[in-house]
Amino acid sequence: MEAALVFLVASFFTASIYLLLSKHVIRMLLGAVLLGNGVNLLIFTAGRLTREVPPIITEGFEVPNYATANPLPQALILTAIVISFSFFAFLLVLSYRAYQQLGTDDTEEMRFAEPSGEAPPPQGY
Repeated sequence: MEAALVFLVASFFTASIYLLLSKHVIRMLLGAVLLGNGVNLLIFTAGRLTREVPPIITEGFEVPNYATANPLPQALILTAIVISFSFFAFLLVLSYRAYQQLGTDDTEEMRFAEPSGEAPPPQGY
């Protein structure tokens, strides 16, 4: 089971790098989403997939006396999902605003959208 997830993580990373190297902003956004999901799946796989019992300490012991599930990877993944969703929402709004302003999502065309005859902005304050 873990070997299949390793191949899935590798395919997520491969597809995300391919999409991030694109010239279109929407493909870059999808690459960032795939990269985040690949990292979450990598953390989940690294936390072991064995079925364990909940980490509850029985009465009379200071530590659990049997193998328990590790709650840290689950907490990290839950936090990463929230952060990646907010990051995706911000990038989506930013790219939509750039598309409204410039009329394209191609990064090469966005580069030529700079005004050519105007003075440069101030460099210091």
